[in-house]
Amino acid sequence: MPEKALNDIRIVFMGTPEFAVPTLKKLVTEGLNVVGVVTGPDKPAGRGMQLQKSAVKQYAESVNLPVLQPEKLRDPEFLEALRALNADLQIVVAFRMLPEIVWNMPELGTINLHSSLLPQYRGAAPINWAVIGGEAVSGLTTFKLQHAIDTGNILLQLEMPIGPSEDAGSLHDRMMEAGAGLVLKTVQGLVAGTLQERPQPQAEVLKPAPKIFKETCRIDFTRPVKEVFNLIRGLSPFPAAFTELDGKVLKIYQAHIEPASVGNNQTPLAPGKLLTDGKHYIKFSCPDGYIVLDALQLAGKKKMTTEAFLRGYHFEK
Repeated sequence: MPEKALNDIRIVFMGTPEFAVPTLKKLVTEGLNVVGVVTGPDKPAGRGMQLQKSAVKQYAESVNLPVLQPEKLRDPEFLEALRALNADLQIVVAFRMLPEIVWNMPELGTINLHSSLLPQYRGAAPINWAVIGGEAVSGLTTFKLQHAIDTGNILLQLEMPIGPSEDAGSLHDRMMEAGAGLVLKTVQGLVAGTLQERPQPQAEVLKPAPKIFKETCRIDFTRPVKEVFNLIRGLSPFPAAFTELDGKVLKIYQAHIEPASVGNNQTPLAPGKLLTDGKHYIKFSCPDGYIVLDALQLAGKKKMTTEAFLRGYHFEK
């Protein structure tokens, strides 16, 4: 294509949740020419099941950007409307998997922001799985979309440390802000011709990041205490790891590890055994230590600290 100035490049942005909003906002405030936004359809939510706009749609409308909300990405009417936007480049952040007819449409292609250091943690939940996996470092990758999901050529990467007690929610929020800057830098490099895409490196072992299902969240106290701790923080605040208490689902949002040697040096009890003084602590045993609960939520109750919970709860025998 003929050379264009950065602000003349026609950009279509695709995204839906809150995670995508800072990137779209960065493009707009930096003066880039965002000619349209593609986001998910409005969905019923809340007690009244009223239709709710996506976070991206709310922001797009606040700055008067045209919005497309296709049910199906191969729908002829949507494809016609997308072509009419005449994009030079498409940017995808937290959106659906695109068919080739969509990602191959612009001359400069389609770039995606992924919340891991590819090729590791390809899939729908890279932030959660990096924390569950006990990683000390993760990061962000911008890459060119191609046929197989999350396999395209890398453009830029940014490493980000993960704190030893950090949960997925905190990492999500940090990545959400850092991703905006990385996407802007990627667009600037592409347009200036200073950025060279490169194939993803080969890895002997690939760590996947599949969608999180309910059974993923069930705590197995036969596992090492560190694994259980990482599962809890990797699923906090949503959807939250859980076990059961008196026949009800008990979600655990925050916890810490107590080594088996603490106290009277007893060998840990059978995995999953609950211990409590009824006032200050609840803990569950693992083979090599205890998971001590700090913030929790019993089905039908509010989220609260362990001490607040114990002030109003009476255990069944």
